Amino acid sequence: MPSERLNLVVITGSVREGRFGPVVTNWFVEQAEQHGQFAVKLIDLASFDLPLELPSVPPALQPDLPRPAGMTELTRRLRSADAIVIVTPDYNRSFPASLKAAIDWHYTEWRAKPIGFVGYSGASGGLLAIEQLRQVFNELQAHTVRDYVSFPRYYELFTPEGTLHAPEGPAGAAKIMLDQMLWWGSVLHDARRDRPYSAA
Repeated sequence: MPSERLNLVVITGSVREGRFGPVVTNWFVEQAEQHGQFAVKLIDLASFDLPLELPSVPPALQPDLPRPAGMTELTRRLRSADAIVIVTPDYNRSFPASLKAAIDWHYTEWRAKPIGFVGYSGASGGLLAIEQLRQVFNELQAHTVRDYVSFPRYYELFTPEGTLHAPEGPAGAAKIMLDQMLWWGSVLHDARRDRPYSAA
């Protein structure tokens, strides 16, 4: 296990006007900081230029591909991550296009790293998006941890100040997921260091 705290990147996946994502992200970041084993960094996709049109040769086949200038910091933060948590709603039974663009513009930045999920939506709590994201990240040779945090009918669960009316259950779910992220993040951190991942 690394002697330093693991770098945990938390991504806000929604970029649309009036989004609730930052509220959920802020709550989860607080849980991760209280956990005490992570150096937590944020990525808000609304802050980056995310072209939907990919180059003719995809990033998976040219990992040194220069990204658009507005994406440089996004790429740097993903590359430095030891573990990644994605905060996502589900839109029309799937995840936001902004999130797919961020994923598809990168490849090695995800590889051999643990991915966790915090979902929110009206009915499913983001589970429809999470299940699809598991398939996407499996293709990218990342490891998605089993447990997750879910907020169905999120608009009833949070106060106007961004706190939870009943925090115990979600806090417990976050702790379980973060413990899994710590284990996988530590193991994969050391593996990448000692035996760089070279499988296609």
